[in-house]
Amino acid sequence: METAFYFCTACCFLIIFSNVSTAIDTISPAESLTDGMTLVSNGGTFVLGFFSPGTSENRYLGIWYNDIPVQTVVWVANRISPINDSTGLLQIQNGGRIVLQVRNTTAVWSSNTTASVRNPVLQLLDSGNLVVRDGNDNNPENYLWQSFDHPTDTILPGMKVGVDLRTGIDRRLSAWKNWDDPSPGDLTYGVDLEGSPEMVLWKGSEKYSLSGLWIGAGFSGAPTYSSNPIFDYNFVWNENEVYYIFFLKNQSVKLRNALNQSLSQSQIYTWNPESQTWQVFLALPIDYCDRYGLCGPNANCDSNKLPSCQCLPGFKPKSPQRWSSSDYSGGCEHSKPLNCQGGDDGFIRIANVKTPDTTNSWFNRTMNLRECRASCLRNCSCMGYSNLDITGGGSGCVMWSDDLLNIKQLQTEGQDLYVRVSASQAEQKKKPNVRLAIILTTVIGAFLVLLLVVCYIRRRRRKLRDEFGDKNVNDKENKEEDGDMELAVFEFGTITRATYNFSVDNKLGEGGFGPVYKGTLANGQEIAVKRLSKNSGQGLTEFKNEVKLIAKLQHRNLVRLLGCCIHGDERMLVYEYMPNRSLDAFIFDQENREILTWPKRFQIICGIARGLLYLHQDSRLRIIHRDLKASNVLLDSEMNPKISDFGMARAFGGDQTEANTNRVVGTYGYMAPEYATDGLFSVKSDVFSFGILLLEVISGRKSRGFYHANKSSNLIEHAWILWKEDKPLDVADDFLVNTGDLSELLRCIRISLLCVQQHPEERPSMSSVVHMLGSHNELPLPKQPGFLLNKKHVEPDSSTDMDASSSRNEISLSLIQPR
Repeated sequence: METAFYFCTACCFLIIFSNVSTAIDTISPAESLTDGMTLVSNGGTFVLGFFSPGTSENRYLGIWYNDIPVQTVVWVANRISPINDSTGLLQIQNGGRIVLQVRNTTAVWSSNTTASVRNPVLQLLDSGNLVVRDGNDNNPENYLWQSFDHPTDTILPGMKVGVDLRTGIDRRLSAWKNWDDPSPGDLTYGVDLEGSPEMVLWKGSEKYSLSGLWIGAGFSGAPTYSSNPIFDYNFVWNENEVYYIFFLKNQSVKLRNALNQSLSQSQIYTWNPESQTWQVFLALPIDYCDRYGLCGPNANCDSNKLPSCQCLPGFKPKSPQRWSSSDYSGGCEHSKPLNCQGGDDGFIRIANVKTPDTTNSWFNRTMNLRECRASCLRNCSCMGYSNLDITGGGSGCVMWSDDLLNIKQLQTEGQDLYVRVSASQAEQKKKPNVRLAIILTTVIGAFLVLLLVVCYIRRRRRKLRDEFGDKNVNDKENKEEDGDMELAVFEFGTITRATYNFSVDNKLGEGGFGPVYKGTLANGQEIAVKRLSKNSGQGLTEFKNEVKLIAKLQHRNLVRLLGCCIHGDERMLVYEYMPNRSLDAFIFDQENREILTWPKRFQIICGIARGLLYLHQDSRLRIIHRDLKASNVLLDSEMNPKISDFGMARAFGGDQTEANTNRVVGTYGYMAPEYATDGLFSVKSDVFSFGILLLEVISGRKSRGFYHANKSSNLIEHAWILWKEDKPLDVADDFLVNTGDLSELLRCIRISLLCVQQHPEERPSMSSVVHMLGSHNELPLPKQPGFLLNKKHVEPDSSTDMDASSSRNEISLSLIQPR
């Protein structure tokens, strides 16, 4: 046993310790904590000790869960001053000050304790709070210092995030730079006290996402979170403190809220004891409409509409040309001038919204809504008002001056916002018509006539379908079909003019669906038009499927469907134009591959993962894509990935996560074994495809058509052999190994092998994948992958629709040729 001696100048005594791991429950001035020792919480839930994150060799003093096999660090002391060896020593001095030293000489971190006590004790509580208290004080909750006042990237139950107005302590989170480096990144989270306080997620010095005003039962941006079954939360706002805090409803649940630098999110995780993984329960921003200022001033963002940005009632775009081209940064302005001095203004109520940025706001807790309106009307700079608290019928007043920024439309339970407009506009909105009875009678009569017409049309259509099947009889029937799709319908002439009569020069590529053309609408907006080929193996079923599914999906990592066109036998889908084509045009091209550096590729990987997570878990329907591949990932002007091609996708309801089919569709090389052989598809078959795609992005090699002499016949087998030989980096493209972050590369290779494991139940969910990509925790070891990739491995039965080389729906922009 090796023994070392340290002389503590602050305590004036000799400490003898061993390098054998030892657990203790408190530290007094007569004791110390060295590398290899741990301080265990009173209930055994947490430990304090020295650790090295990820692949780093630096040593840090931190707190992590004691009873979870995956080391999950929740607090770090010396996050900006790492120790490069194992000589770290933690002591508490007689005055109560904590000091972390290297070789007993150099202090790399210390607490700011100012109190002086004779018998200080350092203790780790079972809440995860490291505290210094007076050992002679009978009240164990009188803390001289506590780690909960100095959080790093994680909020635990019972921890406050906010400002103590008496002491000036600002408890603000800051994300780890990456899983190897706990030093502060540029993503931070805390309370903004300017105006009416709210919770803010910052990127650097810029606001990234806001919670909305606290309205009594929750934040206006996420009011339904208060009814979740796992935790309660509160926002305390008084003359002494302003802070956010949450508590567990079930103490057996493990829950933490951590910042994710790579995904720019605040994520709430719950521990799943069955899968032994952390799962994302909630994440903020909720969707892209939570991005700060996305639609500019005086606009409302609604993720359930296309376009999502809409001017508020009584407002118009400041720049109609930029607005029509989807540049909303300029926002909106009043469509009719205000006349405050003449007392000729009014208000329009907008229901169920996330309240505007409160920076330029003023509040009064005692006013009622009528007094609030009168006060706003007298103040010419006041542009809107609302109740401060909506519980109990509503109370208090908050008023906004100047432009209204960062409004989001919610479906239910949001706040009512009253926006200042000209009197004529306000009257049009609220004045009751004296002939209401006559109008109601007319409307009811018209409705009855319309009902009879609809019944006649449906009977006629049913008769025609019985005679002709699914074939459209004429353009009138096509228009009725358009209406069923609940999506914008483009005239055939509009598409013809936009694509210059489907000019060859405008052709972007061609796949199983048919050709894809670039077009430009009359307002200057660029579009991509997929035209169903008459010779395509696909038909009306796939067309309807894609329209109905993608029209209901809204996510920044899913391609945006603008509309469709049906004219005679023509079927067309109109998408936003992706100027950088598809992912395969870069990763498999020797000339273009270096354009996608590792940081860009990692950003693309994370974006694809978020898009799949939305499909599997967060969308209104549970969607299984069934044809995820590099050619179906499109890249916008900033190289942000967008998953496309939903012709083969399937939607599930409720808790259904898998199904069986006799019609196997998709692309060999990306198919999960259980799907290719038995027709069983699930969210885990999409995870398998993601794992293949991840390997392709890392290696720059296609999964199909890959052969390695005398060793492996496909990319998965090649990667698995290298993993077993402890040479995983040999999978990666040499260009990435020489220039990229090796720890991220290794982590992504490991994640890819976890995703392609043979048995579906062993593959992680996409929520776990997103967490693994953004965390610094240790990953489980992958098991045997499924090698079934090529057609030579399987003999599909006659019931499959499998093509010899690709999917029935291989719509890809990877065939683009320069003009």
